[in-house]
Amino acid sequence: MPRLLFEKTGNAIWISHLDLMRLFQRSFKRSGLQLTHTQGFNPRPSVSIALPLSVGVESRCELLDFDLDGQAVSREEIKERLNAALVSGVRVLEVYEDGRKLKELSLLKCIVALEYDAGVPEGALAAIMKLFASASLNVQKKGKNGVVEQDIIPMIRSIQAYKADDHTIELEAVVCCQNPTLNPAQLCGAISRYLPQYQPDFSKCRRLELYDGQGNIFR
Repeated sequence: MPRLLFEKTGNAIWISHLDLMRLFQRSFKRSGLQLTHTQGFNPRPSVSIALPLSVGVESRCELLDFDLDGQAVSREEIKERLNAALVSGVRVLEVYEDGRKLKELSLLKCIVALEYDAGVPEGALAAIMKLFASASLNVQKKGKNGVVEQDIIPMIRSIQAYKADDHTIELEAVVCCQNPTLNPAQLCGAISRYLPQYQPDFSKCRRLELYDGQGNIFR
């Protein structure tokens, strides 16, 4: 099935996952690209996004699978026609004739920005790196059966912290994104739980890249 890579930035980060799906469905229609539909009692346009993105999270590596209804349209034309129909902040970066199986998607590279209104506290950077060097680190995760404890260390492939400016520490990490899944927001949750004195006033996340289990870029 064809696949496209797109970014979601700016004010578009506040579009929910379901609204984003509707946006793409309408954009295919407005651009004259007819989608196939699923079979059954309630047919739906054949579009799906690999990893649903939380509201407020920026991403430059979102993947969407689609299927056109018998049309021979070049990848570049699909990209141009969709970008002309999409809203500001949602932009197609590349179109691929066929995507890899999603079960091979394993890792996510992301940046979590920790913002401090009064400036980065003294000692925060060293304490945060020491925290993520722990042998285990349990945080709470909400699941179908309620709140459970989850050790996030086995799901962190790499992490580094650096001072981006006088008010911001950034965590650049590669984490598991499928089977198991680590929500990058849990990195901030660990700081709030174990280092409350360094809890940021605000945090935000952006996705940078997707990889398979061997660290190869996933498309």
